[in-house]
Amino acid sequence: MLKDVQKYNESITPNSAFLNELHAKLPEFFTPDEYDENGNLLAKGAFDLAKFQDALRARNIEELSSGYQIDFIGKDYAKKQAGEKSTTVIVPDVEHNAQPENSASNNLFLTGDNLEVLRHLQNNYHNAVDIIYIDPPYNTGSDGFVYPDTFEYSDQMLQEMFGLNDQELGRLKSIQGKATHAAWLTFMYPRLWLAKRMLKASGVIFIHIDENEHANLKLLCNEIFGEANDLGEIVWDKRNPKGDATGISAQHEVILAYCKNSEAFKAVNSLKRPKENAGRMIEKVESLIKKHQGITDAVRKEYKEWIAQQNFSGGEKAYNQIDDNGDIFRPVSMAWPNKKKAPDDYFIPLIHPVTGKACPLPERGWRNPSATMKELQEKGLILFGKDETTQPNRKYILKENMYENVPSLLYFGGSDDALLSSLDIHFDNPKPVSLVKRMLNSIQGIENGLILDFFAGSGTTAHAVLELSAESGHQHNFITVQLAEPIREDNAARALGFRSIDEMSRERITRAARNIRQQMPATHADLGFKHYRFVAPEQQTLDSLDSFDIATGNFMTTSGQLTAFSGSGFDNMIAPFSAAALGLPGKASGEETLLTTWLVADGYRMDVASETLSFAGYKATYVDGTRLYLIEEKWRAAQTRELLNRIGTHQLAVQTVVIYGYSFDLESIRELELGLKQLDQKVNLVKRY
Repeated sequence: MLKDVQKYNESITPNSAFLNELHAKLPEFFTPDEYDENGNLLAKGAFDLAKFQDALRARNIEELSSGYQIDFIGKDYAKKQAGEKSTTVIVPDVEHNAQPENSASNNLFLTGDNLEVLRHLQNNYHNAVDIIYIDPPYNTGSDGFVYPDTFEYSDQMLQEMFGLNDQELGRLKSIQGKATHAAWLTFMYPRLWLAKRMLKASGVIFIHIDENEHANLKLLCNEIFGEANDLGEIVWDKRNPKGDATGISAQHEVILAYCKNSEAFKAVNSLKRPKENAGRMIEKVESLIKKHQGITDAVRKEYKEWIAQQNFSGGEKAYNQIDDNGDIFRPVSMAWPNKKKAPDDYFIPLIHPVTGKACPLPERGWRNPSATMKELQEKGLILFGKDETTQPNRKYILKENMYENVPSLLYFGGSDDALLSSLDIHFDNPKPVSLVKRMLNSIQGIENGLILDFFAGSGTTAHAVLELSAESGHQHNFITVQLAEPIREDNAARALGFRSIDEMSRERITRAARNIRQQMPATHADLGFKHYRFVAPEQQTLDSLDSFDIATGNFMTTSGQLTAFSGSGFDNMIAPFSAAALGLPGKASGEETLLTTWLVADGYRMDVASETLSFAGYKATYVDGTRLYLIEEKWRAAQTRELLNRIGTHQLAVQTVVIYGYSFDLESIRELELGLKQLDQKVNLVKRY
């Protein structure tokens, strides 16, 4: 399979990802694929630009003749990266995943390069994520960011792929291993492009950034997500000003918010936050009613005095009245809010219910048409004065208006040192859990959300999701991704036995979950997580794969001669993918690694239910009631006969059989292929190398 991926990646051009996306949305503007007489693909269909231009003109849409876009050294290379497939395998942490608190969990901690992980997740989490929350490197010059790509292609290949001359090639390669604006943008572009594809149509992404790349990130997000999907910016004031030579202290970050599709977002969600003190206000009124044994003037007077003394926002303090039902409310003007005069239907007078006379009209009309005003009056939501001389107001009841607009400025301390100290763990400058919870809570309409963070760092997002699930009763889940980045030798975490950031982050999540269970023993929240590592096979394994000749089923020796598998010098092509062979803990076998990688490639979640079936002693994996995976060696005629018999007699429903080509000799493959073709129902045979 890795060999197939390598061949595929060689064919990728800078616009491949864009063309694939365009083909999925507008297939009518592509020419047909070309095949030979044997059904082999000769050439992919091309985008018919003339046809597309004709369609635009037919709708009287002028072609763009002006505008702007962000451009940078490495942009074509970044686009190519967005279209490439992953060359890593997925190694399950079998020991961790088998623990009782983790075995049934839908939370995921994925260790690996987030670009590789995002490539894998395109298959099984496309259009599936509700919220993406990331805190990428800021490119400050002191945060350790350098562009990590080693430009695995030769200079000649790079020049041919991107049409570069020698000078342009030099400029492209100049960003390697450096912390420049171009390097940072080249790093971020494919990750954001792939992340967008994982969002639901109604999904939202929050991105932390500071002044170093704020302007560039804004332009990049406008290009990838579209300006129409910009939900705005929130300034996080960390209340810890840092001195600067210019005399302006840096004490804030910016959180950019974009949705994938504004119409879909508005139809399902809203960007609001719960009124911070609404619960306390309702509890206070309930206690006063109980104290005075009913809704009395004393209750109203005492509540109004209490709320005036609280350190609440002005909007919250305005809810200082109590009606005869015991509901807290505030009066709000119903005047037309715009400068221009409202339509005539917005000037129908309201009749005072006691005097029967018309009340004064706002100068520019009411906020709502007459039908809506009538409906509000029937529901008792219009507040009249003692007589018709007072202009009526709208009655806003607190329990029906528990949410307010998210402010553009948030005040939170810059770290969570105290919280992490309680967990006996330490990170440098972790984001506050309360801040992340506040931001996640600002998306209304998501009850059981899936939240992705592919710059996990200290694990704050995962921690916040666990707390939200336990507190709200909703079952939110997280997917969090972190590179196995070594911890510096001088870091205090080294003394505690931690060797990598991902290890430390997982331990933080485990301890946070333990804390929540102690504080909320009755919770049914999913507080575990499954762990998988995304790693590149050893070079020797790749060389072995490359030396295999599919046509003959033999291997090529270093001298260029074909040799049978038994004499190839390779024990098998499964064991090199085990956790032990890859130098990893977790005790995953090679079969488990290959199966997990294949399941994801085929669109299944990593924790999809599977069943082990036996065919004359050979163990196969059966998934989804449709697919059979054959990875082990020693499949022979006896296994083929049993499989064909069980399918043919309808004991087993199979639509696709997937085999690991290295484990099969050519005779066994031909026998299986021929037998499947002779069945009454169609069964696909997929051979992977």
